[in-house]
Amino acid sequence: MLKRSIFYISLLLLFCSAKKFRTVPGYDLNAPHKVLILPDTLREVSGCAYLDSSTFACVQDENGIVFIYNVITNKIESQHSFHLDGDYEGVTIAGNKMFILRSDGVLFEVTNLKAQKPTVRSFPTGIPASDNEGLCYDKDNNRLLIAAKGKIGKGKEYLDKRVIYSFDLGTYKLDPEPAFDFNLNTIRDFAVKQKMPLKTKSKKNGNIAEPVIKFNTSAICIHPFTKQLYLLSASDHLLFIFDMKGNLLNMSLLDPNVFNKAEGISFNEKGDMLITNEGQDKKPTALLFRYGS
Repeated sequence: MLKRSIFYISLLLLFCSAKKFRTVPGYDLNAPHKVLILPDTLREVSGCAYLDSSTFACVQDENGIVFIYNVITNKIESQHSFHLDGDYEGVTIAGNKMFILRSDGVLFEVTNLKAQKPTVRSFPTGIPASDNEGLCYDKDNNRLLIAAKGKIGKGKEYLDKRVIYSFDLGTYKLDPEPAFDFNLNTIRDFAVKQKMPLKTKSKKNGNIAEPVIKFNTSAICIHPFTKQLYLLSASDHLLFIFDMKGNLLNMSLLDPNVFNKAEGISFNEKGDMLITNEGQDKKPTALLFRYGS
């Protein structure tokens, strides 16, 4: 009788866990096919970008160094200095060029990365946000997308507003109008309709409870097949999927025991997904998810 009770309790816990930490189309977020424990050198790992199916580039938010990591050997394959120490948050590949985002909005274009002296150019984008973390290449529109981490200004009009800007790779200029303009109220409504198990707070003007969502963008990437925008908010432990018009399609709560602080996301040519986590009080990790799992 006791064994049977334990069995049913285990099934219930498994069901509740699966219900809480939902998966997204094509990926089982509860079961990465490979978990890599990264070295302490990458404790502050932030942005990442697949180079091919076996290696990815990553940066960390202290040093102007690009690290090339091999997922097969689980080792740093090489590292390359490109600038002085700074808060580097994003990296992406556009053709034969690598772009790196500093949190203040400055972009670094790196070519001939493996040469003794890589060619590096910097571009102050003039982005109005002071803290930017998300960077990805939008091949179909020949542009880079740069996501502000939080609010882009002071005042009530910015309280529930989050944006992503575009940097044209033809003109090397920032479009002053956001490419994506998100409203937190719309996102909260989506969470309520999906009955997501999020913390709630009561509004000041009444007893109506609303889910607590900060929507502090930590990483973005466009899926190579669906052409949908994946967005991570590490502080919320949430993964969002939008279409290219900015409509929210999917929202998934991430298990904080697995996604300690998700700061990077990338896809390889097969559609496999890579998510990197800063260490904080744990070891930094790289999680690999096969497409179609």
